Formats: sequence, C-alpha cells, structure tokens
Amino acid sequence: MTQTPRMRRLAGRIQEIVAVTLRDQVKDPRVGMITITAARITPDLRDATVFYTVLGDDADWAATSAALESAKGVLRSAVGEGTGVRFTPTLTFTPDQVPEVARHIDDLLSQAKQADEQVARQAASAQYAGDEDPYRIPEIPEISDASDKT
Repeated sequence: MTQTPRMRRLAGRIQEIVAVTLRDQVKDPRVGMITITAARITPDLRDATVFYTVLGDDADWAATSAALESAKGVLRSAVGEGTGVRFTPTLTFTPDQVPEVARHIDDLLSQAKQADEQVARQAASAQYAGDEDPYRIPEIPEISDASDKT
C-alpha cells in the first residue's frame, strides 16, 4: 500500500522520538550500540513497526531485544507525548535485516568479480580452434580440358 504523506511524517517522527528516548531516558544496561533504522506505520495509524540494528554479536542482539521489550511502555508514552495523535500507536520492534542482506550481496558481488577475473585470464591465453580464417576459400586447381587443345 502506498504511504500517504501523513503516514511518512508520523513514521519519521516516531523513529526520531524512539531514538532520542532510548538515548536520553532508557537507562537499561542491556541496550547496547543500537541504531533505529526505520519506522513504518499502518494506514489506520494504530500500529507502528520500528526497525533497529545492533553493533555486536548474537548475545548483544538478544540483550537489546529484551531491553526494548521491557522499555516498550516508556517508549510508547514518549511517542504519545511527542506526536500528538489521538491514538498512540502500539510499538513493535523488529531487527533490521538490511545489514546482513547487504553483506550477502557484497559477498556475491566479490565472488562474481573473481569469476570474471578467472574468465579474463583464461580468455587471454585462449587460441582459436581450427584455422585462422575458417571462411577461407580453398584454391581450386584449374582443370585442363585435353579435348580443346587438339
């Protein structure tokens, strides 16, 4: 579904409010190096999905996910105060898969580049199969007609 300008503005505002609130008000030590990458809101403005990434290993991801779930009430209150909409949207936190997908695409591109280099090396030492000019017309010896000379 196409987002209306109001939906885009509200999603951007929710993203900003959640990021600032996490930085300034949430003092949970489980919240690690988190980045709020995006927010999306449903057309009825009742549910918001907040995407995030965490710098660290799987344990850091799990700890940050648990901290976000426990701070959901504080974050929703801050969103309600900061947006001024009639109904404060419920917040759902979803890990953003973009960094992993980008890393996977980068790996695929480097493999493709290596394959291209290998093909180029093989092409440099390649030789034609058969004659140099496969379309060369062979010379046909002239047939002398003995009956014409007599």
